[in-house]
Amino acid sequence: MIPAHRSRPTFVKMLNTGGRGMRGFVRLEPSELLAAACRRTGLDDFGDASFRDPFERAVRSIDGEAHLNLIGRIAARQDTLRLLANRLRMIDDAQRHPEILAGPVRRPIFVTGLPRTGTTLLHGLLAQDPAHRAPLTWEMMYPSPPPRMRGSRPDRRAELSARQIRWFHRMAPGFRKIHPTGADLPEECLVIASHAFVSFQFQTMYDVPSYESWLERQDLHDSYLWHRRFLQHLQWKWPPRRWVLKAPAHLFGLEALLAAYPDAGIVLTHRAPLEVVGSLASLTVALRSTFSDDVDPVAVGEEMTERWSRGLFGALALRDAGRVSSDKVTDVRYPDLLRDPIGVVRSIYGRFDTELTPEAEARMRDFLARNPKNKSGQHRYTLEEFGLDRERETARFAEYARRYDL
Repeated sequence: MIPAHRSRPTFVKMLNTGGRGMRGFVRLEPSELLAAACRRTGLDDFGDASFRDPFERAVRSIDGEAHLNLIGRIAARQDTLRLLANRLRMIDDAQRHPEILAGPVRRPIFVTGLPRTGTTLLHGLLAQDPAHRAPLTWEMMYPSPPPRMRGSRPDRRAELSARQIRWFHRMAPGFRKIHPTGADLPEECLVIASHAFVSFQFQTMYDVPSYESWLERQDLHDSYLWHRRFLQHLQWKWPPRRWVLKAPAHLFGLEALLAAYPDAGIVLTHRAPLEVVGSLASLTVALRSTFSDDVDPVAVGEEMTERWSRGLFGALALRDAGRVSSDKVTDVRYPDLLRDPIGVVRSIYGRFDTELTPEAEARMRDFLARNPKNKSGQHRYTLEEFGLDRERETARFAEYARRYDL
């Protein structure tokens, strides 16, 4: 296997090689980042101070452990400043318009499961229903001021986000084959949690073992309260629509999710584990290698299978113990989703007492026609690239595979 950083475009390799001596000038210091965000926005109220400890842990772990190259340091600094500036502006919006936080978030649907189990496809299908709303990438990247209804003049933030995504694709040209990205596409709502700095997004982009170890010990209640506040912000002055949301990382916080959203429905997706772990490791290596020249695929393979098996079995244990009520969850097998996607959607609607209208079904069928599997090219990988032993992984997930006939 060719190391990911060696397959990068030439201009990226030249920039990182030529800029090695400049890395120290791109600062990732918590106090300086806070001050820079205040200067950028002219604001200084970050809201609840509980975000500061997670923020400092995330930044110090990224700075000290992620082995960032020059592009990685620039990206980490700019992303962190964007998150802080968004937070400042959203707090200011709510202070000037208190009615933002009075808006109810009713009966949201959350799609979760191990990564690479069809969550993106299913989320995209559910988002086609005119009665639903899914957070778009640009809305989560630049949420303030609250977005206007579609049909008015284009929002410049969508084009700003599109330009940033185009730059990412130039730096990681093979990523399209792994995961679709676009400013106007529905995206994982773990981006929302990143504004509270209690988010699994950071471990996907960077090797941050101390932060990740801390994160897995948290109860995540504050993160989901921020999540709800974020949705209230996005939906301000919109007609009522049911939110449909998606992130595999919800596996780690089902109790906190339901505490924040007692009337939520949860869709849990399932796929043969050996098809999951290699694909997940490949995605993580591709992302991290954009920001670091020191990514060990074998270490990533072990990290991913260990972490996500803990998250999966922890979520199933909550269900079995009755701490997550069975009437809140419905299961979807990946083979069934590929074989009969509309039938799967119909079963989800039936479970959560929702009508699948002819218009919604027509839009979903059109979405499927426009987005065939491997639309951007086939994602190729092997377990061996990531040091994953087939027999060991089969044994690790054997109970799960039997439970869902995978």
